[in-house]
Amino acid sequence: MRPIIGITTYVMPASWGVWRDLPTALLPHDYAAAVTRAGGRAVLIPPDDQDTDVLRVLDGLLISGGPDISPGLYGEEPGPHTVIHPERDEAELLLLQAALDRDLPILGVCRGMQLLVAAHGGTLHQHLPDVLGHERHRVAPAVYSRHDAVFTPGSRIAELMGADVAINCFHHQGVADPGKLVVTGRAEDGLPEAVEDPDRRFLLGVQWHPEVGRDRRIFGALVAAAAQSS
Repeated sequence: MRPIIGITTYVMPASWGVWRDLPTALLPHDYAAAVTRAGGRAVLIPPDDQDTDVLRVLDGLLISGGPDISPGLYGEEPGPHTVIHPERDEAELLLLQAALDRDLPILGVCRGMQLLVAAHGGTLHQHLPDVLGHERHRVAPAVYSRHDAVFTPGSRIAELMGADVAINCFHHQGVADPGKLVVTGRAEDGLPEAVEDPDRRFLLGVQWHPEVGRDRRIFGALVAAAAQSS
């Protein structure tokens, strides 16, 4: 059987057919396709803060991207550029903590990496142009910026990426302090692009969007780790 990978979803207004602006649990198909291509079975998880029972049938967890996490998770008030969805934060944080307790293989993508950082006592820059003085991590609406990253030799992400270190980003927030996690990748301007916990079986966060290219290196590693726990 294929390892079952749970993927957290957005709840956003969506339109299709005759329906307009209905609250909808959704996710870009690239996430599920990347898991499938890597040999896993994707299961979508809408926000639910009632319990974490779904973890009993999962072999791995993918925390997807999306709007900003609440700065309250790291002790700050929202700035003028921060857009939050507290109900998603609560549900995903509950799921994440239970997955950590089980040492379930976990991958955080973009917002997912930022949630990992907040859950490990870290903090974020709420608007990177205010800190870095440029907008190269989010160049335009719905346009991914592409640049090279530098990875720590010997780290999990360095071994996965190999010589191909080009990444595609779309984010206006970034890691200020990784907390208990280890920064193992940085952009050319020094911004953290990858975090890990080397003491866990598989805990990796990437600030970029490997699902867009259905990167078998990243998702293959998650599925392989999940296969060992299934």
